[in-house]
Amino acid sequence: MSSDHFSWIGGRLAFLLVSFSVGSVGDGLNIFQGIYLVGLGWNEGSVGVALSLMGLTALIVQPFAGNLVDVTPVDRRLFLGTAALMTAFSASAILFVHEGNTDHVLIYATKIVEGVASSFIAPCLAALTLATFGPDHFDAVMASNILWGHVGTSIAAVLAGIVAYSLYPDIQFCFLVIGASALLAVFFTQFLPQGDQLMGRGFAGTVAMDEQGHMERIHQNNQQAVDSTTTKNTPPEAASYWDVFFDKKTLVVCLTGFFFHFANANVLLVLGELMSGDDDGGVRQSAIPLTAGAIVLAQLTMAITTWAGDRLTVRGTGRKPLFLAGLLTLPFRCALIIWWKDAGDAFLLSTQVLDGIGGGLFGLIHPFLVADITFGTGRFNVLMGLTASSFGLGATMSNLIGQLLVEKFGHVTSLTCSMWLSVVPILLFGGLMPETLGQRGLGASSRSGSNLEAAVDETGAYKAIV
Repeated sequence: MSSDHFSWIGGRLAFLLVSFSVGSVGDGLNIFQGIYLVGLGWNEGSVGVALSLMGLTALIVQPFAGNLVDVTPVDRRLFLGTAALMTAFSASAILFVHEGNTDHVLIYATKIVEGVASSFIAPCLAALTLATFGPDHFDAVMASNILWGHVGTSIAAVLAGIVAYSLYPDIQFCFLVIGASALLAVFFTQFLPQGDQLMGRGFAGTVAMDEQGHMERIHQNNQQAVDSTTTKNTPPEAASYWDVFFDKKTLVVCLTGFFFHFANANVLLVLGELMSGDDDGGVRQSAIPLTAGAIVLAQLTMAITTWAGDRLTVRGTGRKPLFLAGLLTLPFRCALIIWWKDAGDAFLLSTQVLDGIGGGLFGLIHPFLVADITFGTGRFNVLMGLTASSFGLGATMSNLIGQLLVEKFGHVTSLTCSMWLSVVPILLFGGLMPETLGQRGLGASSRSGSNLEAAVDETGAYKAIV
């Protein structure tokens, strides 16, 4: 089989399938578990603690996970497959929770496991994408990964909603759908190419795959560019952590993401609670399907927004206006939920379009910004981890404080706090963040546009044929 055929079958298609499979293990798993646990008799505070444990674990582990993904000689596909396997087993553990406000230790332990696993999934997938496609095609392929992740989340949510509704009141079996999706990711991970290990951490490389599966030579325009085919045992010196972490752009991205997730993470959970409760304080048969509908509507909107954002990026639209557009959706979403809280499920469900637009643009532009800031420094994945930790800290505080506000003061108070807090990231990013489009690597590499003969070794790594 030619290298081009291998590139397509083992490259873009494999990334698409892995992204599709791991897309189901994020918000959908958390929100379904939250509603199910409330139905078993857990109070909102206990649910908030359980969901916060995943975020708390992730925010501690993510920078270290990113750094490990950067510096390790171990195949990154091994980390990705292991993390997906951990998620699959953890998602199924909720089947063993009994009626009543009990079994806290089991759920708390599984959320910690999920926090560790999630810390490796995103940076590994991003690193393998950069290692395979290089800096010039990274944006387009990451956009495709993100889009198919949203599609995977939508399909998993639909299937989980159907299972929960069909088997009601035994709705816990819907979590097997999510576990099975994670196992699919384990299977498809073995078909991912390893690419150029050094380029995957943000150093310049010599050969990459384009979006059609052809190999290309990357011209090197500075003295730090390294031929990764000949210097695997002597990697170039990376930039200091201090220089990368305390760069103004890094700080702005971290603070913006922190406040956005602090305001945003609890909103979907509150929305699910508003749509799922019945007059007797229990959980309606339609609770999981309605929540699945909210997730599907948001994820489909995210998929469309990701596609549109990618097209706008190709046409030269900057990172800053797209990111700001995503941030601006949150205060309007909170206000609409408050206004329509008694208007019926259809009105509440429609607010998820704004969640899809905001989440879609945020999720798309985040890795672009990190790649812009770090390419050439060798610190791509550790900064992916640091920024993700900042976002996770905000989400953790949102789930914990937001649910405590619901328990003590009600849903409207919790949403009102989120609405006013959501103004902070808009002011931060709009006032302090410079445009980064076109600044990736400061000219460290550029695509030649010519094809290069290349081979793929038995590990899936690229080697130039000299």
